[in-house]
Amino acid sequence: MDAAAAADRRRVQRAALRAGAWVGAASSAVLAVVIAIIVAVMFASARVERVPHGGRGGGRRELVIELDGLVPVAVVVGALGVLLLGVIAWWASRRAAQPLADALAVQRAFVADASHELRTPLTTLSSRVQLAQHRAERGGDVVAALAGLRGDAAVMDAVLSDLLHAAESAGTSTGDRAAAASVLAAAHAAIAVIEPRGAARGVRVVAEASASLEVAAEHTALSRALIALLDNAVRHSPDGAEVRVLAHRAGRRVLIRVVDHGGGIVGIAPERLFERFARAADAGGAAARNGATADRGGDAGQRRGFGLGLALVRDIATRFGGGVRVEHTSSAGTTFLLELPVATGAR
Repeated sequence: MDAAAAADRRRVQRAALRAGAWVGAASSAVLAVVIAIIVAVMFASARVERVPHGGRGGGRRELVIELDGLVPVAVVVGALGVLLLGVIAWWASRRAAQPLADALAVQRAFVADASHELRTPLTTLSSRVQLAQHRAERGGDVVAALAGLRGDAAVMDAVLSDLLHAAESAGTSTGDRAAAASVLAAAHAAIAVIEPRGAARGVRVVAEASASLEVAAEHTALSRALIALLDNAVRHSPDGAEVRVLAHRAGRRVLIRVVDHGGGIVGIAPERLFERFARAADAGGAAARNGATADRGGDAGQRRGFGLGLALVRDIATRFGGGVRVEHTSSAGTTFLLELPVATGAR
């Protein structure tokens, strides 16, 4: 059994033990309360009578309890106790099943995220394959295209590894807190993936950041976030436009902006763009980002958006103690702001 499976099993066992302890303690408490109520009612309804003794005028005093009045009270209190125990058992069973629900949620998120995250590298891979075929048919040099293909495969491998790491840890891990990544290097890696799609429509992608600027994040995760932001910007930019990645430090935070010159966000509140499946749920709302459908501009026939890319950016930012938001949007363009902590040890 690997470490992840063993950890899952321990979580389920701990949840089951907690649920059992809760049920046992609650049952004891309810039973004690029922007994206490019955005893209290019994003594409250009891009366003292003098019983003759030995034929003389004297006698002894005895406590007399009327069962006729006590039995209905015991039945009602017992029924309430059973009902309360049922509620407690239901609550405890939900607590015990929570790790299983969490595991299913992580599994669904991983499948959706992996499917989405691999689509852009696969699109780039397909473009490079077509380019290599085109050059090979004409006897041209395919070395550069093959190098690009190798790079795309490396990107997909890194993306899958990062997704598996995030799914296995189900959130922030201790290694994330010590992570450090160059913003410029991550931006160049993201541009390398997005560039073929932009080049087909004359959309230029540039990055402006200090080579020494580092954030407290994994390189692969930061690249994934920038790929998603750039993919969104390129898809909704007019032909021949420019998309810019701008980064600078502000105190102990690094502000990374992705700026496009599309038509702005319409049909949906900007904050909803970061919700999972917001595009599908809004039926043309988020799909109308920058005032166009998925088939606008030079992207005719392009894949349909499922509202996952920007949600994944938010997940990555949150994972490393940062955030993402729409800083500005208008008919002249949109700016997304990704904010992350400065790498540990940076001055």
